[in-house]
Amino acid sequence: MARYTGPKTRIARKLGEAIYGPDKVLSKRNFPPGQHGNNRRRKTSEYGVMLAEKQKAKYTYGVLEKQFRNMFEKAARTSGITGEILLQNLECRLDNIVYRLGIAPTRAAARQLVNHKHIVVDGKVVGIASYSVAPGQIVGVRERAKSLEVIENALAGFNHSKYPWLEWDENQKSGKLLHKPERADIPETIKEQLIVELYSK
Repeated sequence: MARYTGPKTRIARKLGEAIYGPDKVLSKRNFPPGQHGNNRRRKTSEYGVMLAEKQKAKYTYGVLEKQFRNMFEKAARTSGITGEILLQNLECRLDNIVYRLGIAPTRAAARQLVNHKHIVVDGKVVGIASYSVAPGQIVGVRERAKSLEVIENALAGFNHSKYPWLEWDENQKSGKLLHKPERADIPETIKEQLIVELYSK
């Protein structure tokens, strides 16, 4: 399955934000990568600001360009605020739900668990990371995978109350999507309106 496999710290430095989680290099070198990264004083154009916001969303959720555009077009066809719908659809991807439930420490690790068929939706194994989870569906760990060290470590001490749109069942090692998250509840600092403006040009 296609995904970005390049250097993550370089992307984080380019965007000026630790989108892949805590980054020691970013904290020490909080400027763009490259030979002249620390000396750049050019003002970013309006288009550049919008493009950077789209790139941030893509890299945060692990979606490539074509797939991201398809998701935007789907959101644009849905009644409501396009930017919010886009973020809601990204949040409802199976790999992101697995990450939000604390089953995996990162979205990349969540994608791997899904691809290796360790995750079930409503009791059936789903191996597609981009699978869209619908409200009412239950996402859990496959029985034979519940003892995996990576899953046990990720769940240890995880605060499941952080995300009010998800309900966690500790005994079953599964979570239910109660409803699509409200924009105010999504912790990502993405300015989705800039993405809408970019695609509207």
